[in-house]
Amino acid sequence: MSDENVAAPRKVHGKVKWFDPAKGFGFVVGDEGGSDILLHANVLRNYGQSSVADGTGISIMVQQTQRGVQAVEVLSIEPPTGTPFPLGEDQGLATPEEIAARPLEPARVKWFDKSKGFGFANVFGRPEDVFIHVEVLRMSGFADLAAGEAVCLRIIEGKRGRMAVQVVSWEAAARP
Repeated sequence: MSDENVAAPRKVHGKVKWFDPAKGFGFVVGDEGGSDILLHANVLRNYGQSSVADGTGISIMVQQTQRGVQAVEVLSIEPPTGTPFPLGEDQGLATPEEIAARPLEPARVKWFDKSKGFGFANVFGRPEDVFIHVEVLRMSGFADLAAGEAVCLRIIEGKRGRMAVQVVSWEAAARP
């Protein structure tokens, strides 16, 4: 394929079919159908996330290559819509609007173990850990977190201390 035959990137919205951080790639299915779109880990990292949950809405710029259609830029990641967020054992569920009304707190992931289903982060300037459950992570559009990763959290006070009810990538929180 020569340079003259390469089409300009175009915007596509779709859903993440699957993404495996260990393999370093996954695939997106466009809303308009067509072939699967390769999403490489480097493209996702440029957006500020190291993983993305299956079924998450995503807007990307794609380009046709010799190997097929590939994402070249992530424009936005939308957590699942219309699904209430879990607030903890006795606190019920909250709508995305109620969650969005909470302030974002800058934090760094202390550790997260996907197989255990939870982990902890430290909010800058606060001594206590913040609990992060895997379901909150999935509802926020993430599949996993890495130790040391910078994120922003929306937090509530639970029976056992502070717990995240939403995780936002550091870079996405900084965008207007």
